[in-house]
Amino acid sequence: MNITWIGHSAFLIEGNDRILVDPFFINNPSTEITPDQISCDMICVTHGHSDHLGDAVAIAKRQKIPVLSIVELSKYFDKMRCQTVGFNIGGSAKVRDTKVTMTQAFHSCGADADGLDGAAGSPAGFIIESGKTVYHAGDTGVFGDMALIGSMHQIDVALLPIGGFYTMDAVHAAKAVELLKPKMAIPMHYNTWPAIKADPNVFKNEVAKVSKAQVRILDPGQSLKL
Repeated sequence: MNITWIGHSAFLIEGNDRILVDPFFINNPSTEITPDQISCDMICVTHGHSDHLGDAVAIAKRQKIPVLSIVELSKYFDKMRCQTVGFNIGGSAKVRDTKVTMTQAFHSCGADADGLDGAAGSPAGFIIESGKTVYHAGDTGVFGDMALIGSMHQIDVALLPIGGFYTMDAVHAAKAVELLKPKMAIPMHYNTWPAIKADPNVFKNEVAKVSKAQVRILDPGQSLKL
């Protein structure tokens, strides 16, 4: 498997298939990658905020691939004439050779993308099984049921927000690692804007106090081969 951090919460996960998560490119100050440089087999969107929904519509329509999201948000993608897979928290969807299970996340979920006003279901995270198992937490604070998620799934890599303000910070994210028990953790959703400025080494040091998980700090655009 190859994991590329595009920047913010956007990742390209290349396992059995190529899965693009939270494809925020245009207006993303943390990346120089453009949507036309990405080739993928499916898109997963954790919630309707524009820094996560991002360029999903344009990419999905150009490449004729499905967008996986919570049911209410999938109605927006239907409206935009995308292929959609709308499912819900606790449910799983099998697309090609990849299984995606939707988990809860604790965050707001108003929808502020163009053409999408108001509520868009609940925020979510994803357990992505595509050769190896990756947990993308979406935007969330730490919550106790991360221990349940970790006990039900052998997580190879956890992708966790550390920026604070809108999500959990580095210290709380380290607690999430303790609960989830992944083999590896990669921080995300930090340093995009001043409000979420964070030092990923604080996360790495805090994780070392509570877990044997390896922490890998990526630069935007950098890839990790597992």
